[in-house]
Amino acid sequence: MAKRGWERVRSLAAGLPGAEEGSSYGTPAFKVGGKLFARLHPEGDLVVRVDPDDRDLLCEGEPQHFQVTDHYRGYDMMLVRLDAIPKKRLAEVLEDSWRRVAGKRRLAERDG
Repeated sequence: MAKRGWERVRSLAAGLPGAEEGSSYGTPAFKVGGKLFARLHPEGDLVVRVDPDDRDLLCEGEPQHFQVTDHYRGYDMMLVRLDAIPKKRLAEVLEDSWRRVAGKRRLAERDG
């Protein structure tokens, strides 16, 4: 499942300006301007950046899609369940994560 899920991430990230595929902690990842915005967790979930003020609300409101482990609690990250999240919702979350690190030029490029 992780491979199929990563293919969905790859196809969505391809539309984000400056998104570059690479690796992080030995797993496939996407960065923009050298800054990580998504990576495949070794257990198959997707790690994304998130506003820490929104993270608990997302995890409580959509527990079937999102979770945070103790490891990520001190960071602006959460886990996305790739095997459960619909493609449209994944696209929204991935873009939100990208927006957190993209920089003004990339944001202007995306927003026209």
